[in-house]
Amino acid sequence: MKKYLSLVTFTHTIFAMPFAFIGFFLAVTTTDHRFEWQKLAMMLLCMVFARNSAMAFNRYLDRNIDAKNPRTKQRDIPSGRISPAAALTFTLVNCGLFILTTWFINPLCFYLSPVALLVVLGYSATKRFTALCHMVLGLGLSLAPIGAYLVVTGAFALTPVFFSLSVLCWVSGFDIIYALQDEDFDREQQLHSIPAWLGKVNALRLSTFLHVLSSIFIIMPVFYTTVGLLYYIGIGFFCAMLIYQHLLVKPNDLSRVNLAFMTTNGIASVVFAAFFLLDRVWMR
Repeated sequence: MKKYLSLVTFTHTIFAMPFAFIGFFLAVTTTDHRFEWQKLAMMLLCMVFARNSAMAFNRYLDRNIDAKNPRTKQRDIPSGRISPAAALTFTLVNCGLFILTTWFINPLCFYLSPVALLVVLGYSATKRFTALCHMVLGLGLSLAPIGAYLVVTGAFALTPVFFSLSVLCWVSGFDIIYALQDEDFDREQQLHSIPAWLGKVNALRLSTFLHVLSSIFIIMPVFYTTVGLLYYIGIGFFCAMLIYQHLLVKPNDLSRVNLAFMTTNGIASVVFAAFFLLDRVWMR
């Protein structure tokens, strides 16, 4: 179990999972649909299965690249802790469980489940042909809030789309920062990334622009649904954490990239979601 949790970097669920809760409870508190424990459990299972399949497939597809990269050669497949066949099997099992779970939710989630898997699995191949791979990763994680909303309602709405767009820009921006570590390696191996394409300085500028867009999109729901003071506090904290991570990383100093990537963004998502949920309770 420890090996597979390491394979899928389970701690990284801290990025998308809080926004899945946001989408779920946005639906519960702004529509006629009631809270159901069964739907919440199904949503959580879908998040886990999709995350497991995406990360395991990424590790499987990148196993030869990871073996060449000094930063990643100790990952589970290159180091021999998990075989490629076991990783692929784990991927397929989780894909099957994801689709099966959506079948028990509602028809729309079931019909869209292959599309969701195509996005989250397809990301792993994109670095081979486009520098926009960071945006595809952001798109995959951005499915969390709108997907969770669909679990409750079985219908699309505008407000959860704003949260999804915010996640898309937020994740794309911090993944560009994370990719700064591999700029030289990507060029050597003819892999595509924003840092390898634009260089560190321009990559950081693009990351900043994306995080500005993320902040705008996370503000937009206030114009479409009733929110209270706690939500505004959450917005302020989220934006402050985005600013903080850009203060941590400089083109000539990447020593704090991991702090900016994992700690700062993890805290940003969890705390913002907490303020959102508390605000929903307060408004009711």
